[in-house]
Formats: sequence, structure tokens, C-alpha cells
Amino acid sequence: MTHPEAATGNRDAAAELEEMIFEQFEVGALLPSESELAARLEVSRLTVREAIRALRARGLVEIRKGRRPRVTTPDGEQIGDVFNALLRFRPGSVFELLEVRRGLEVQTSTLAASNAGTADIAALEQATEAMRRAEEHAEYHEADLRFHQLLARASGNRMLTVLIDALAGSLRDSMAVSYLGHHRRGGSHQRAAEQHREILDRVRDGDPEGAAAAMRGHLRSTERDLRATFAARSVTEEDE
Repeated sequence: MTHPEAATGNRDAAAELEEMIFEQFEVGALLPSESELAARLEVSRLTVREAIRALRARGLVEIRKGRRPRVTTPDGEQIGDVFNALLRFRPGSVFELLEVRRGLEVQTSTLAASNAGTADIAALEQATEAMRRAEEHAEYHEADLRFHQLLARASGNRMLTVLIDALAGSLRDSMAVSYLGHHRRGGSHQRAAEQHREILDRVRDGDPEGAAAAMRGHLRSTERDLRATFAARSVTEEDE
């Protein structure tokens, strides 16, 4: 049985370690050793170990055998589960998700144009090229999703990154639905990739307003694609 004072010490250590993570470490960074953390926090190594486990449960660090803990993004699985359930039981929720995307992704584009580094641009370029070259729908959707996740990371806003990552499953499903309409409207992988390249070009140019406008244009096109998909479904249901 854990002594009450020990439990309090674990919580205090976890709070101090959490503060240290957000103030001193970027996502992907390795934490110092247990002994170093124990010295910094002035607690035992056992207390440090329990604090790290508490933070792992919250998705702030990941632990791999034989390696120091690595800082990661908080787990947004619960948020994603809610959105996934809505899309599964209420297909029309894709339009509500689109409104959420407008709020989030116009902002990620704006910030990315101000904050993206060379590595961010290169990664976005690779994702766009993967979309253009995709031969299978699944391959295209994965590259499409990766572009939007990378754009969020390039924004430099960790909260936006967490939210986009949490919505990954819902975004992938909605992209598949919109692509059906895109194809019905005579579109192709290459044509859709060009919309993303327009966003990328504005980000590369350091043009926040242009990047935001390009994202708005992309999402307007997505809405037309979604409506084309649902119109086709309505016709099919009437025929049945």
C-alpha cells in the first residue's frame, strides 16, 4: 500500500516534471536520466520513475525499453473517438467536421507561412509529391492526411498539432468521402495535389494571407466534393 505522503510526493514530482517538459524540451527530445532528474527535482529515483509513469499515462512521454523517456504530444484519442463515432452514426457530420477544419486549418496555414523551417517545407513537398504520384486511393489519402498533419506541425502551435493529430482518423474518413465526389466531378489525384501545392507555395513564400486564402479555396472545393458524393447517394437511394 502506498503511503499518503509518498503519493503526494509522486504527484508533486509529476507536476514539476511536466512543467520542466513544457518549458525546456521540444517534442521528440529525450529526457535526462533518472538520476539527473532525481537530482534536479530533489527526490528519489523511484519517485522520478513513478512521475514518468504518470506522465506516460497522459501521453506526454513515451517509454521504450533500454532508452530514456522521449517527449511526445498529448494523446487526443478520446477526442478522436467522439468524432469517429459521430461520422459512423451520422454521415452528414462530415459537413460539421469541415467547419471545424475551416477554423483550425486556415489558422495552421497562416502560422505555417510565418514559422515553417526548411525541414518543414521539404516534408510538405514530399507529401504533395506523394499525392501526385499515388496510384491507389488509400495511398493518396495517407499522403493527403500527412500533408495536413505536417502543416499543423509547421505552424509551431503545439495545441493545433495535437488537435489535428487527434482528428486523424476522422479526417482520413472524410477525405475518402470527399474524394468520391471529387472523382465524380471529373477530378484526379493530380488536380487535388495542385490545391495542396498552392498552399505549400504560399507557405514557402512566407505569405500568411495567401496561405490562408489557398486553404479556404481548398476547403471550398472539398465542400463541393462532399455535396457531390451525397447527391449521388441520394439518387442511388431513390432508385432503390
